Amino acid sequence: MATGVLHRVSGALGRAKSRAQSAGQLVVWSRGFATSSSRNGQDSWFKSLFVRKVDPRKDTHANLLTKNEESNLYKIQFHNVKPECLDAYNKLCEDVLPSIHADKYYPCELVGTWNTWYGEQDQAVHLWRYRGGYPALTEVMNKLKQNQEFTAYRKERGKMLMSRRNQLLLEFSFWNEPVPREGPNIYELRSYQLRPGTMIEWGNYWARAIGYRQHNREAVGGFFSQIGNLYMVHHLWAYKDLQSREDTRNGAWQQEGWDEVVYYTVPLIQHMDSRIMIPTKASPLK
Repeated sequence: MATGVLHRVSGALGRAKSRAQSAGQLVVWSRGFATSSSRNGQDSWFKSLFVRKVDPRKDTHANLLTKNEESNLYKIQFHNVKPECLDAYNKLCEDVLPSIHADKYYPCELVGTWNTWYGEQDQAVHLWRYRGGYPALTEVMNKLKQNQEFTAYRKERGKMLMSRRNQLLLEFSFWNEPVPREGPNIYELRSYQLRPGTMIEWGNYWARAIGYRQHNREAVGGFFSQIGNLYMVHHLWAYKDLQSREDTRNGAWQQEGWDEVVYYTVPLIQHMDSRIMIPTKASPLK
């Protein structure tokens, strides 16, 4: 098993090294040419031959990477709760959030709600879906302002929080749409801060990579940010337990091509983070 992994990684490294050596020979040759040529005009003209040309994009990341026939918008919320208030906070959410989810008056759905087990402690994570995009989000927000129960919930919730933040997300077209599932499961939220300008490249690699991660139904959803921290990607995975997570992730390395995807996507990342989360009683993702 280890020999096979090392062989594939070695192959990927060898191909990259070969490309780097070719690039190095090109630079050396160009320097020699520039030294013997005129510096007035010709040098800048010659260098322009080797400037990387970027084809102008005719559309936004949102239109290129999402399911164009759908207009689902997602909101992810991160609530840092006072440690002594976590149980009361969970109970408060259980009393209010499912009623909003079930009421057709609000064009939104509670996808999942969790407490962080490993990662940031005493943190709650909520994921909402708005079918209809930004108009649906605006409609829900306006209607909730008139909901006295929700107003009281927010006031009581505020006493229990240390901080909170949210992001508005779109889903990648090649990922599954999150749907309710039976438990018990643990969930991993892997968050990647990408280098600006690399979202399309990330999407191209993961459109192929997701096929390597479907064998145990572990793939739940994949999203990228529109408002909040930009160039942020979230991958949501489900496992039976931590050992199942370990076995599933190790199994991906047995798939031909997974090592190459990892090799080429890692340089696109500025920062990455992993949370292991436990669903609360109110979560449709059990």
